[in-house]
Amino acid sequence: MTALNTASPDPLVELEPLVASLLDRHLATAKEWFPHEYVPWELGRSFNDAPWEAGDSGLSAVARTALELNLLTEDNLPYYHLAIWNLFGGQKAWGEWARRWTAEEGRHSIAIRDYLLVTRAVDPVALERERMEHVSRGYYPRGITGALDGLVYVTLQELATRIAHRNTGAITGDPVAERLLIRVALDENLHYTFYRDVAAGAIELDPSAMVLAMQRQVMGFAMPGLELRSFRQRAITIAAAGIYDLRIHHEQVLCPVLFKHWRLPELRGLSDDAERARDTLLAFLDGLAATSANLGGSANPRPATAADSSSQHAC
Repeated sequence: MTALNTASPDPLVELEPLVASLLDRHLATAKEWFPHEYVPWELGRSFNDAPWEAGDSGLSAVARTALELNLLTEDNLPYYHLAIWNLFGGQKAWGEWARRWTAEEGRHSIAIRDYLLVTRAVDPVALERERMEHVSRGYYPRGITGALDGLVYVTLQELATRIAHRNTGAITGDPVAERLLIRVALDENLHYTFYRDVAAGAIELDPSAMVLAMQRQVMGFAMPGLELRSFRQRAITIAAAGIYDLRIHHEQVLCPVLFKHWRLPELRGLSDDAERARDTLLAFLDGLAATSANLGGSANPRPATAADSSSQHAC
């Protein structure tokens, strides 16, 4: 890929052939699946005949909390689609990707909600009320100033979501739930690799702009779902259970993406601002590593959002 030229400064235009290629790769790799095949319908009972009771669920409180948060986060898909459409546009391969991504993501909330209701894992009235409140409030990306910032953010977010789904499945103790969440995580992994590799192409085009975007998005990162009134309490529970905590965020998301795939320390020809941004980001990552170590990994008492930094690079 050639360097960004002055005749066509729009990275969306420059990246469109790569997006088309990666979309073809995605379509060739993605496997068709059906939500109804992952739900134990034989366990279903009418809530009219047998109203929900707290003792109906065989899941632990932690597993229910994680599944509820995962589902409610997925429920805001209409706003995520709008954000993706506004960031990357709806033309050509970008638009085809946005529509395909939305269609695939839509299966996740269908399958998880059906599982939770059929197994009577959650209060269906409380769940629907929270969904209504959450979706009515909406989701509006904060601090994502353009397409390059968007690429960095969605890469990190998709990988974090894959890990959270996979780890949630592992702690449920229910093979049906684990199988379902493995299937969802496989989708999230393909979405992650798509965005990660588009971002790698953007780094080739304009490494300085991408380093500045990395600094902004890594240091300001927060998962969607933050708008939920109970997000902080649920995130603390999930972190304490080792589903997603600061150590995981640093070791399994930030370090592999920034170092293995985007090769942040090795980038050359950066502007002065980008060099300073890289130095700041590397110091921040070291601070994150130290903070997660001090908190004892999964014993992290705070939500897994990047918040603290000191110095000394560690990845």
